[in-house]
Amino acid sequence: MDIYLDRRAVRQIRLSAQEAIEEGDTESLREDILEAFTEEQVEEIERRLDNADFFEFLTDILDEWSGDDMDELFELLETQLGEVGIDLKIDGKSSDDDDDDDDEEEDEEVLEEDVEDDFADD
Repeated sequence: MDIYLDRRAVRQIRLSAQEAIEEGDTESLREDILEAFTEEQVEEIERRLDNADFFEFLTDILDEWSGDDMDELFELLETQLGEVGIDLKIDGKSSDDDDDDDDEEEDEEVLEEDVEDDFADD
């Protein structure tokens, strides 16, 4: 079975993971991941799990997660779901595209700093 996470869901998980990294609290991250899946998807996942508890499944994944790399979190999700016969497809950017976006954001920040420096000289 394939499960697709759309860009909005991926973005929400990434934002929540960033908060978890900064604050060291994964409770809201677990809930945000759970909300990224439809009710039907959760039911199908639970049918395939030994304990039939997706919330506990997510708890185990978050316990295994190092807590500092969002890509690792998605890899764990993909791997653990794959072990129960679910292929997680993530709609959105690949990590290479994310690196390009990071470069663009850094360029914009440098540009803004340059502009601020120009005005500070006046």
